[in-house]
Amino acid sequence: MLGYDLWDKLFTSLKRFIKNGIEFTVEANPESLKADILKLFLEGGVNRLSIGVQSLRDEKLKALGRIHTAKSARDALLAAARAGFKNISMDLIFGTGREDIADWKKELKEAAGLAVTHISCYGLTYEKDTPLFNALEKKLVTALEDEVVARMYEWAVGYLESRGFKRYEVSNFARQGYFCRHNLNYWENNPYIGLGPSAVSYINGERKENIPDTKEYVMRVKRGEDLTISREKLSPVAKAKETAALKIRTAEGISLKWFEEKAGFDFLKLQKESLAQLSDNGLIDFAKNNNKITRVYLTKKGFLYCDAASSAFV
Repeated sequence: MLGYDLWDKLFTSLKRFIKNGIEFTVEANPESLKADILKLFLEGGVNRLSIGVQSLRDEKLKALGRIHTAKSARDALLAAARAGFKNISMDLIFGTGREDIADWKKELKEAAGLAVTHISCYGLTYEKDTPLFNALEKKLVTALEDEVVARMYEWAVGYLESRGFKRYEVSNFARQGYFCRHNLNYWENNPYIGLGPSAVSYINGERKENIPDTKEYVMRVKRGEDLTISREKLSPVAKAKETAALKIRTAEGISLKWFEEKAGFDFLKLQKESLAQLSDNGLIDFAKNNNKITRVYLTKKGFLYCDAASSAFV
């Protein structure tokens, strides 16, 4: 979106923050990854690319309203590798209408054979006020049955792990050493800063959201005015519960020792009722040492209902 000149200006301003060993990711769509931009990214210190492929099938891309083709997606991945990027992530969406498990298997097999270190697999959701949701409402598209989508996900987990892509969070798979640090920062409920219109920051337990209007944002910057449209200061208990809701999504789950050091609460006492309910529903299990619970994690069923498990903690 920024174009070459603005990227160049941004990298110049960021130069003093670029240090050896950091993870510096840029998200891009296939149609924007030209040779000059890739070269500029590398020179600017970017060492990880997250490419919004979404699908390697033209029919599916069209249904999703994407403007790139399967060929341009493959070309972008190849161009990134040839340019010198060693850490490349791709996003894939599954569960679209008229898609079957055979289609998904073929697509994922091709993806696992590409020069990527990280694959994110997201089940399609129909968000309100989007063209896809409106099409669903008008019966122009048909949503797949939940059972089919669940089988697609479970097959993806087994297949990707057999190809060396470990599931480290519900939707994210990576080769050893390539877990996304940016994502892990969110799932451990650590601080982050968001810059620009609509960006959200979370610092010292306070969440702030910037105004969404770009023109107004620029004017406020020039006038030295506050850029925040909303802010929320979390109580220690609310912060602890949010930490649990995020961390449970990871494959390792929640270590009781880690949680107490991180949040300052006994996890089993704080979430006693939620844990009992989730356990009764078969969504979580407990790791024990000498008959003492040390960790709580999602079961196979729990990963399919991760949103329900997560929301139970808040």
